[in-house]
Amino acid sequence: MDDGSEGRFWSLLRGIFRKSDLEEHIREAQDEGELEKDEVSMILSVLRLDETKVHEIMTPRPDMICAEESLCLADAGEVVMESGHSRLPVYRGNKDHIVGVLHVKDLLGSLLEPNEQPASLKDIMRPPYFVSENATVHSLLSTFKSGTHMAVALDEYGGTSGLVTLEDLLEQIVGDIHDEHDALEEEEIRPMENGGFIVSGRALLEDLNEELGLHLESEQVETIGGYVTELAGRVPEPGERFAIDGRQFIVREADPRQVGSIIVQSVKTVQKTE
Repeated sequence: MDDGSEGRFWSLLRGIFRKSDLEEHIREAQDEGELEKDEVSMILSVLRLDETKVHEIMTPRPDMICAEESLCLADAGEVVMESGHSRLPVYRGNKDHIVGVLHVKDLLGSLLEPNEQPASLKDIMRPPYFVSENATVHSLLSTFKSGTHMAVALDEYGGTSGLVTLEDLLEQIVGDIHDEHDALEEEEIRPMENGGFIVSGRALLEDLNEELGLHLESEQVETIGGYVTELAGRVPEPGERFAIDGRQFIVREADPRQVGSIIVQSVKTVQKTE
């Protein structure tokens, strides 16, 4: 089915049924034994692709693994080996300036032919594909079907917001896809030897409240990184401290866009270390 016929199919389907009615019919088919539970889950996930935004499934900027354009091919190879990815964005200066995409097969081809080895990544990287972080996931389908399997998501100011891949999109349909190169997900709340905790900036307030016995609430944000940003009125810098709910919150990692991690300690622990 080509892109035009696919679009007409979805338009026709939605013209016949309202979305809620269509989902109801699908669930009825499951109740009657005509569809399996996994099949229903996949169909409903496909129907919702035009409601899901890129920023909801992308890897956020702080977690992107990239190669710097000035790296020699050998060093770029080390980055690739450590990441386990078959494609890496290439940046110039910082991640707001993605200038290419490094394919492992291009790198290996160059390294295996030393007599014709290019001088730098510039010679082998491919053009990047950019997409708005607010674009729908469904709109990426045709792009990924054409052979482009990675897109750099941009925010409203043109800065890099994150990275979305074909695997990210497929996981919206079939669930998480794991392979031997996937790193174990780091816990968002990790205990320290001194009784404190290292907390990811993306940790939910409700999870912190439950795990650490806190009472953090906000009508504007859901994460601890957003919470301290709300308190400061800006993204705080590493080393900044906040006395919250009887604890000291010390910003451990942060960039101009968001808080990466925070150390949470009792006031007594902080005083002993000073």
